[in-house]
Formats: sequence, C-alpha cells, structure tokens
Amino acid sequence: MKTVITYGTFDLFHIGHLNLLERLAGMGDKLIVGVSTDEFNLLKGKKSIHSFDERSRIIAALSCVDLVIPENDWQQKPQDIKHHQIDIFGMGEDWQDKFDDLSSLCEVRYLPRTANVSSTEIKRSLATMKKEDVQNIKVYLDALNTIVNSLE
Repeated sequence: MKTVITYGTFDLFHIGHLNLLERLAGMGDKLIVGVSTDEFNLLKGKKSIHSFDERSRIIAALSCVDLVIPENDWQQKPQDIKHHQIDIFGMGEDWQDKFDDLSSLCEVRYLPRTANVSSTEIKRSLATMKKEDVQNIKVYLDALNTIVNSLE
C-alpha cells in the first residue's frame, strides 16, 4: 500500500486544489493532507479567509482524501513522513526544489499547477471589488460550506 502526503493552506478552495489532490490520490492508495493552522499561516505572513476548522472540514469531505492533519510548522514534515509511513511527498510545482531534503525519507514529487487558477490571484481580485460584490461572494461561500456540511 502506497501512502501519499501533501500540505497546504487550501483557503478559497478552487479547481486547482481539487486537481492537485485528485492527482496525488491517484499516485497511491491513501492520501493524507496537512492543512496549515491559522497560527502557522500567521507565521508565514498569511491571513486566511476561512478558519483552520472550516478549511479542514472542506478537505476532509473530499472523497480523494483519507486523512487530514494539522500543519503546525515547517519542521514537522520529516516526523509526519516517518509516523505515517509515507511513500510519496507531493506538492505543486510552485514549490519546486523546496522539499528535496525530504527525498532521503520518501519520494518527492512536484506536480504541475492548474493554469490560470490561484488563491493569491482570487484574493487580489477580491481586494479590488466593491463591498456589495464581496458580500455576494460571501453568501456563495456560506452556501458552499452548507453543502459540504450536509455531505458529512
């Protein structure tokens, strides 16, 4: 049995996230996803729109994901790899070469990103929107969260 692991914030979940997780799941029999905690994101200089609990629930509801764990810091990856007996560590190609040091513990793969999709770009677009547009998007995201909750 091959076990695959990846990490991310997964804020403003989009098709690029889903594509990455499905491709990673296809590389093994079990996919573990480390979701960055709110505290860790602050250390990285990030502020998520959705809380860790909400982001974790969305990821856990996906059929391609077998286990969600909190990502608390940069240093935990080697321990997670050993603890969960990981065969493949996978990340998007925007992290190319950043985790090569883990190759002594497991296979490290960097996967192509989905073209023209990025949480950072979505946040930039939101920053230039009118307040009523942002409210409409919030209504949509709340409805999406309700749907995800109903799947549990």
